[in-house]
Amino acid sequence: MTVIIYWFRNDLRLADNSAFVEACLKADQLLPVYVHDSKEQETVYGFERQGPHRQTFLRTSLDDLKAQLQVQGSDLLELSGKSAKVLLQLVKDTAATAIYCEQIEAPEEIEQVRVMQEQGIDVEVFWQSSMLDPQDFPFTLENMPDVFTAFRRDVERAQLKFAQPINAPKQIPMLPAGLPRSSTLSCSPQSKFHPHPFFLGGATAAQAHLSQYLERRLPDGYKETRNQLIGRDYSSKFSAWLALGCISARDIAAQINEYENHYGANDGTYWLWFELLWRDYFRFIHFKYGQQLYRASGLTGVPVKPSYAPSFEQWRTGTTGTALVDAGMRELYQSGYLSNRMRQIVASYWIYDMKGDWRAGAAWFESQLIDYDVYSNQGNWLYIAGRGTDPRGGRPFNVAKQTQDHDPKEIYRKLWLSPQ
Repeated sequence: MTVIIYWFRNDLRLADNSAFVEACLKADQLLPVYVHDSKEQETVYGFERQGPHRQTFLRTSLDDLKAQLQVQGSDLLELSGKSAKVLLQLVKDTAATAIYCEQIEAPEEIEQVRVMQEQGIDVEVFWQSSMLDPQDFPFTLENMPDVFTAFRRDVERAQLKFAQPINAPKQIPMLPAGLPRSSTLSCSPQSKFHPHPFFLGGATAAQAHLSQYLERRLPDGYKETRNQLIGRDYSSKFSAWLALGCISARDIAAQINEYENHYGANDGTYWLWFELLWRDYFRFIHFKYGQQLYRASGLTGVPVKPSYAPSFEQWRTGTTGTALVDAGMRELYQSGYLSNRMRQIVASYWIYDMKGDWRAGAAWFESQLIDYDVYSNQGNWLYIAGRGTDPRGGRPFNVAKQTQDHDPKEIYRKLWLSPQ
């Protein structure tokens, strides 16, 4: 009797989940598990590593996954603690022969797998979080172009669009007997009953959102509206579901491709693919530079001055005195979301105007953003700080110009700076 543990990480879905499908094919008994890792409890800056908005979105996503598994006669076991330690004990308790999971090419996630493998556990990892299959590239990941534009050109020259998504497994093997009791995530009181109005977690909500987005033909205007600051429809809003893997980038790209076949391709549909390609780029650059992307100096070797605590509190709480920045930081804290344009503005302001440590800003985004993604968060902060692969080095924004360009009538500032 082959017992396999399937460890859900940032792939909280059944459709287009090749690792889960493979586990189902190989197992006589399969135990789906999610571990609430204790590493997410705090940061060196004194705030939660996983803030209340992220907790709520994760909770609803896990509930949806659990319901889908139960429909097929399975279930989701939730445990808390250090992932490697918890899973090692679970292997002993169930006499499992292997752990299957998605591959996450970031330092902490690599370390979790390494610890278990060093203890003799067979951990099978599967790369599945990108839109493109890296095996199709005309280059190896270790030799991929450093600059995004060159990467994009090589991808387009090779006529690569997306890897085909696969179906959910038709049958899930039975659960092992005598399972430990679940320890589900307990959301903090301020977030437990207040999910974001645009973001209900889970694969069901993800597919519903994508369907309505395409049915309303919103892709057609995406390029023109993507830099707006207020509302649901100015951008795709796919990012939160992508971050936890409630939907795959391949699934989104495939459905956009069907949309193009029906309505015709346009600048908007191309730009949606373009943004998914940026997401891929931030993933694949980890295979080339790995731990170097997590150094204070990034890829530059230029030292970083530690954050000055009072100024960081002003930035974090939206009390800098610069209205557009303060509005953005208050939106982030109150909602767990921020437009891409505002993310760039507030990050630039922290790094260049307040002379702050980019790592503190990245940690605050990790804590607050519903759509936090380790690759994109690290990549974008390095990009703004000029410590990544961009040869132009640094992206300081002129806040006065950004204010005039994107909030000339003060609508955004009044929305978030007015007394609540």
